[in-house]
Amino acid sequence: MSYWPYFLNAFLMIAMPIVLARWIAARRRPGWELAGMGALTFVLSQVGHIPFNWLVLQRFALIPTDVTVFGNLLIYAAFLGLSSGVFEEGARYLTYRYWATEARTWGKGLMLGAGHGGIESLLLGVLVAINYVAMAAIDRGVWMPDIPAEQWPLVQAQVTAVFNAPWYLILLGAVERLFALCLHLAASLLVMQVFVRRQKRWLLAAIGLHGVANGVAVVTAVTWNAYISELALAGVALLSVGIIFALRTPEPVEPELPLLPEPGPAPALQMDVTAESLENSRYT
Repeated sequence: MSYWPYFLNAFLMIAMPIVLARWIAARRRPGWELAGMGALTFVLSQVGHIPFNWLVLQRFALIPTDVTVFGNLLIYAAFLGLSSGVFEEGARYLTYRYWATEARTWGKGLMLGAGHGGIESLLLGVLVAINYVAMAAIDRGVWMPDIPAEQWPLVQAQVTAVFNAPWYLILLGAVERLFALCLHLAASLLVMQVFVRRQKRWLLAAIGLHGVANGVAVVTAVTWNAYISELALAGVALLSVGIIFALRTPEPVEPELPLLPEPGPAPALQMDVTAESLENSRYT
């Protein structure tokens, strides 16, 4: 049994956003603090997003969760997509307005988006790695004394099924994070246009893009399979890349100050030396 696809998947999920942010920093020099702002923006958005979804879906059961009915599936997917879009893009809007008030260029918008989507990918990668380590330990029998004897065969069968999955299925996690990074970069630039062009409709465009991506992922994953879902997300990623380059603008160039003229020779002092001037120059 080979573990390498699982740890490669986790490694890519962690490494991709770091490489992306370093590339943006090298090419556009927007400042690493913007990546930190984007990361914190994502974390704070989830502080409201996760409890809101729990209240709507579980506490009050306002949205049908029986996705075997196609109509319910559409409602469920639309809710998940829109709630994600509203909370994350709303948080991004507030960051641009009250915190990253100097982030108004293409490079700075990209770095903010890289931090936002990057921390999501990084955290998921760490969780996936921890999960793989735990399953590998179970597979090796490390935790066998801690698991009730009657449950051990079931646990072992589940772990074996996970590790027997084809490698290309396992790596879909990293592929999905790559597509999500494209989405976050595009959404970050769309929200930035609210302040660059002073038009609120760009925020609605970002919410719509985010909502469509999440909703399509849910519908295709439930209706078909993970491969079709990732194919649909690839289409959203291509659209996102198109948006990124459509909104591309050159970075502002700092004006060069005119060079000062080179200093010339100091004028020679003309002074008549007399007995009186010598007498006046003496120390008394």
